Amino acid sequence: QVQLVESGGGLVQAGGSLRLSCAAAGTFFRAGTMGWYRQAPGKQRELVATLTSGGSTNYADSVKGRFTISRDNGKNTVYLQMNSLKPEDTAVYYCNAEILYRTYTHYWGQGTQVTVSS
Repeated sequence: QVQLVESGGGLVQAGGSLRLSCAAAGTFFRAGTMGWYRQAPGKQRELVATLTSGGSTNYADSVKGRFTISRDNGKNTVYLQMNSLKPEDTAVYYCNAEILYRTYTHYWGQGTQVTVSS
């Protein structure tokens, strides 16, 4: 059984910063692509950023230049540094990871609330 444990959400004023963390725990061989998605009230879940095990990144246009995704492969942890936050970044942020045990399976974290006040 694999779990993704998220932390780091909270309330911040516009222009502020937050750092999210997501650690994969359990029995598995390795983590492949890891990433962050978000879902605002009344909207569909959308991609924020992904990072492959080889170091390739992909960002949503709305966060480019403000958010940075990184990972510690030794700790099976992915981070999302969020700077210059805007009220429109308010959402529940979900971690996603591609986990290899016998085959690759995608797992989701429980979600962490990020609220940006104006």
